[in-house]
Amino acid sequence: MAPSVDLAALAIDDFTPHLGATFDLHTADGRIALRLVRADRAGVSGRRGGAFSLLFASSQGPWLPQAIYLVEHEAVGTMELFLVPIGPIKEGNGYQAVFA
Repeated sequence: MAPSVDLAALAIDDFTPHLGATFDLHTADGRIALRLVRADRAGVSGRRGGAFSLLFASSQGPWLPQAIYLVEHEAVGTMELFLVPIGPIKEGNGYQAVFA
């Protein structure tokens, strides 16, 4: 599966309608469900879509390492996101993606 989304064109408004929605993260071992729990603006940026961060949660359990993952959502599309594990959050294991 190849990415279908131009990351440079994405803006926070592409994600805010999908807060609480499930995104599928693809690994060599299968799919992991991530829930989008936050989308925050992140100051001024020369980036076309502005700077923002996304916070995803997976179920509690083994952590995924920091890496680029193929992430899919039916409305947003398929994209390669650099996800960083940020520690446990109330919704489960927290992972952050930053667009700057």
